[in-house]
This record gives sequence, C-alpha cells and structure tokens, in this order.
Amino acid sequence: MTHRQPVLRTVRVSEAAGTLESVAVENPEFQAYSGLEPPQFANEAELECAKILDYYRVPWAYEPRTFVLEEDEQGRVIEAFTPDFYLPDQELYLEVTVMKQSLVTRKNRKLRKLRERYPDVKIKLFYKRDLERLAQRYHLDLAS
Repeated sequence: MTHRQPVLRTVRVSEAAGTLESVAVENPEFQAYSGLEPPQFANEAELECAKILDYYRVPWAYEPRTFVLEEDEQGRVIEAFTPDFYLPDQELYLEVTVMKQSLVTRKNRKLRKLRERYPDVKIKLFYKRDLERLAQRYHLDLAS
C-alpha cells in the first residue's frame, strides 16, 4: 500500500473575529470519509476532528445536509444551518466551533432552532474547550 503525501490547499477563514485571512490547510486522503468530493474544511479544527474520526475508522461525511431554520411567507429561506460532520452509524451530526465562548450565542440559538424544528435530529456541538481537551489528549496542533 502506498502512502500519499497530504495535499495543501489555501482557504479563506472568517470565523475568527470576523476577519478574512488565507491559510494553508492540509487535505489528506481519508479512509472513512463517505462523501463524493474531497472535503473543503473551514478551519484547522475541522480538519483535526476529521483526522480523529478517520483514525478510528468512524464513517463520516462533511457538511452533507443544510437544515432550513426559518422561511418567509413565500417559502424563501431566511435562515439555515449546515452542521460540519455527519456520523451515519450513530445518526449524529457534529458541529465544531473554535469561536470564543462569548461569541457562541448565535450558534447556540441556531442549534436550539434546529432541535425545535427537527426534534428527531441528533446533534452535538463541540466548543473550543472540548477541542482543546481533545487536542491535549491526542497531541494535536489545533489552530485557535
């Protein structure tokens, strides 16, 4: 079996303090990924979570579904939410945020709306502190 070098690509990251900057993001060849196109991660934290899922051979998909949270009278989407990961074996969506805890209010509100509108959908939010614990445990280098 040959081992291929990870591909580096450049993405624009806007989650941190509303600024846009270009960063190089590793895009390895995943074994447990179930999507058709290579995932385009928004930040290093998502990439590291994907690596953990893949390492343990947990089947996963990246941003496979967008949930409509609010529509206007004509049925046009006003607000929607796309969780970062879906784990089909667990029927569980995962959302990863590296935002400061004080800035997570909007994301929590979206999750509440999702749970109200789609009560059968299971979703778990991983906060920055959760990711820091994972990084420490697995010796990962997560961008903050």
